Amino acid sequence: MKKILFAVSFFAFTATVSSQNTTDTSVKYAASITAKEIGNHLFTYASDEFEGRNTGEPGQKMAVEYLKNFYVSQGIISPIGGDDYYQEVPAAYMSKLSRRGEIKDSENVLAFIKGSEKPDEIIVISAHLDHVGMNKDGEVFNGADDDGSGTVAIMEIAEAFQQAVKDGHRPKRSVVFLHMTGEEKGLLGSEYYTNHDPLVSLENTVTNLNIDMIGRIDPNREEKNRNYIYLIGSDIISQDLHDVSEQTAKEYSNLVLDYRYNDPKRKVYESGRYIENNYYYRSDHYNFAVNNIPIIFYFSGTHVDYHKPTDTADKIEYDLLQQRTKLIFHTTWELANRKERIKNK
Repeated sequence: MKKILFAVSFFAFTATVSSQNTTDTSVKYAASITAKEIGNHLFTYASDEFEGRNTGEPGQKMAVEYLKNFYVSQGIISPIGGDDYYQEVPAAYMSKLSRRGEIKDSENVLAFIKGSEKPDEIIVISAHLDHVGMNKDGEVFNGADDDGSGTVAIMEIAEAFQQAVKDGHRPKRSVVFLHMTGEEKGLLGSEYYTNHDPLVSLENTVTNLNIDMIGRIDPNREEKNRNYIYLIGSDIISQDLHDVSEQTAKEYSNLVLDYRYNDPKRKVYESGRYIENNYYYRSDHYNFAVNNIPIIFYFSGTHVDYHKPTDTADKIEYDLLQQRTKLIFHTTWELANRKERIKNK
């Protein structure tokens, strides 16, 4: 009996130490995500120089080059191969789907960290790289929150994962960092990726974590607590995903996970009026969801600068953007390293 008890105690101790090591590792690399680095990227990415990143236009070409150069500098490879980080999205394809006139050729940007044990199982983190460009007077719509905030969050998460890889902590599953074009034209870049030319297997895509506008505080919130993030869709396709998300937030974050916009029956106040809550259909995660891939849409709400030239980098709440980015990093880390792949309902 003593031998049996010793064995049980030993394995329990080993499991505890293993769990603690995993936790310590995750915290160590999350610490590399800083408000300062986020700001350095965003003040460039949402600058006037990028001309509002309108799909297919010169500013958007500068944006994709900026993203590619970042991944090259970090030593993060492309899933396409070689130095090609661009998935071409043809003008004819987008113009056929969009009701917003002719659109020029554009690109999605992809980077990739290969998993150590289950490389064929893929976690996709996404944000849209485009915005709405300039008006006829040449005034720039910078899109710092929409979706510069999501874009730079992915960059920071990718850098944290890559540092872990360099230190010998490669994730068990592969992670794809996907920056999509044409979201503002009707989710066109994600539609092309999921429905026309998925560069990694959709069947083996475990989940899509999509980030769109996480840099501000919703002015319509009645609660005084600013430490929140809206989550949409986490329990719709996979209860496992929702549970992992909840547990990760409890362990690593003081953010409130707010599900008010997860209910399509609840109206939302936007642009001075109440409208149907259709956020589940309004960002790139939706094209993954229609392919039965579990998703989480991370969002902090609209504001008075939404789709206006005043959505600028100086208005971002950088301490909150850092916290929200760290939460998404920890969630990605858990999904990439947990023993079992999450299951659909």
